[in-house]
Amino acid sequence: MVARERLTTEAFDHIASLPENADKRLEFVGGEIVEVVSNNYSSEIAAGILGEVSVFAKRKKLGRVTGADGGYIVSGERYIPDLAFISFARQPGPSHEAYNPNPPDLAVEVLSPTDEPANLRIKIVNYLRAGTVVWVVDPIRKQVEVYAPDQAPKTLTVEDTLDGGSVLPGFELAVQSIFPE
Repeated sequence: MVARERLTTEAFDHIASLPENADKRLEFVGGEIVEVVSNNYSSEIAAGILGEVSVFAKRKKLGRVTGADGGYIVSGERYIPDLAFISFARQPGPSHEAYNPNPPDLAVEVLSPTDEPANLRIKIVNYLRAGTVVWVVDPIRKQVEVYAPDQAPKTLTVEDTLDGGSVLPGFELAVQSIFPE
């Protein structure tokens, strides 16, 4: 077995900034470059959640919401969640960086067929280390896994309601409504 050489963050940042990669959504996970590829169904699910979270956060004046092009530096790595929320308290002004140096308060990852389970586990651990709440949405199983720092993970089914916890107090979304029929 040959060990793969791990990249440094500097090498990743250089590669990601090359003109030929301008239209690619690249993440840096576990020392490797991962191109983020979705599908229409996963994208539709992410867009629906994005709309709900965005309207709620704007109405309550809580913070900023980014979509699938908003990158973040999380525990030294570079992630592009399907959507993310960062409070005005943590970041009053917008970030103009390709990868926001502040990790989000909430990251939502909608699974697609190209997602590697090992990479997802790495991302969840690093999000939690950074204090980020993570919602992992599984379109096949029609469930949402909720990971919060210092709490046991929860799995919600179509019978349950997803809530915003301390990150988005008062936010509620029926899990069944997340999955278009």
